[in-house]
Amino acid sequence: MRSKPARWKPITANWLIGFILPVGLALAWEIAVALKWADGRLLPTPSKVIGTLVGLAKTGELTGHVLATLQRVALGFGFGVAAGTVLGAVSGYWTPVRRLIDPALQALRNIPSIAWVPMFILWFGIFETSKVILIAVGVFFPIYLSLSGAIQGVDRKLVEVGRIFRFSHREMITRILLPATLPIYIISLRSGLGLGWMFVVAAEFMGAEEGLGFLLVDGQQTGRPAVILASITAFAVLGKLTDWLLAGVSARFLTWQDSFKPAE
Repeated sequence: MRSKPARWKPITANWLIGFILPVGLALAWEIAVALKWADGRLLPTPSKVIGTLVGLAKTGELTGHVLATLQRVALGFGFGVAAGTVLGAVSGYWTPVRRLIDPALQALRNIPSIAWVPMFILWFGIFETSKVILIAVGVFFPIYLSLSGAIQGVDRKLVEVGRIFRFSHREMITRILLPATLPIYIISLRSGLGLGWMFVVAAEFMGAEEGLGFLLVDGQQTGRPAVILASITAFAVLGKLTDWLLAGVSARFLTWQDSFKPAE
């Protein structure tokens, strides 16, 4: 019974340390506005932003916007991960395929997200399809690039051992390439998820009637900075929670690693 507090105490301490900076900045701005050292009209105080979030939650408006955005990010992330994983694996494993598709994909990777918006509206309309595809595009590239590069960077000696033991393509992938590339692949998933949250804002500019991006634009058009900051805060909280969940699930697949532990 005494081991449980010892186990959870470091975790709780780490969480509290992570709150020091944002809470400190929020309190400093709250005090500055209260003492008339700064004007909180264009940059509302944290208490006003929290009050706006509570008000939106009470009317049910916030829930609808959050669910709409979460659904778009989830779908876009799923499609982007699937496409990035398949093409990244094929490109990294087979040189002829990489020579065929990599130059074009590298060129497309440098196109800004907002540049896709007009074409996607023309091709897919202003409804959900164009929004999900735009998010998937943002998720796709970091996963494709990281996985393809990770496979090419696998230690040649490991591959030679597999060939000596006459591993099939399936055995080479599952017993050598997959364990070697998994840590980098998981990092690319987290990077892709972060870009998915960024791209959903651009996606919800495309004629959305609900979603946190729509709420952000609505606050700008109606001159309500508290609503804008409430939307940004919701993006930050949801992005952090989903990244934390993904990192927690991914860590279960890396328990075999004997990795470096930073000094406390």
